[in-house]
Amino acid sequence: MISKKIAMLGMWGVGKTSLVQRFVRSIYDEKYHSTLGVKVDKKIVENNGRQVNLMLWDLAGAEDHFTVPIHYVKGAAGYLLVIDGTRRSSLASALDLIKQVEEGIGKLPFVAVVNKSDLEWELTNAEIETALAPYDCSWMSSSAKTGENVELAFNILTQKLVS
Repeated sequence: MISKKIAMLGMWGVGKTSLVQRFVRSIYDEKYHSTLGVKVDKKIVENNGRQVNLMLWDLAGAEDHFTVPIHYVKGAAGYLLVIDGTRRSSLASALDLIKQVEEGIGKLPFVAVVNKSDLEWELTNAEIETALAPYDCSWMSSSAKTGENVELAFNILTQKLVS
């Protein structure tokens, strides 16, 4: 079995923990639970007939000028970059996180997930596409609450990591 470490990156309150809970346990909790440090979950998925053990490192987010603890990201095969569609500032924070990862450990494959599609967004698709254009990444809208595109986001990232 292949094992892959995936880091969950994004500022506070974007829905990293909720996305992991939806993906791993198929649940959604309305209550906000702030992650302290890092929380690790795992899920075994199938990709092209092979089992892949995904180790999901849910890293605590912080305010706008958050420095990602690079030692938590080291060893990751890739990451899910979570952006909150209802908060424009989370996109700028996400772009900063990409730079921090690239400067700290180099380029890693990632998928950008613009979460909270069940709510009214401040961000437009054009803004998101323009901001992410310099990076070789896929992006999609999602909702941890409804489950929209949660499995798909992790499946696309897994495909990138095992191809």
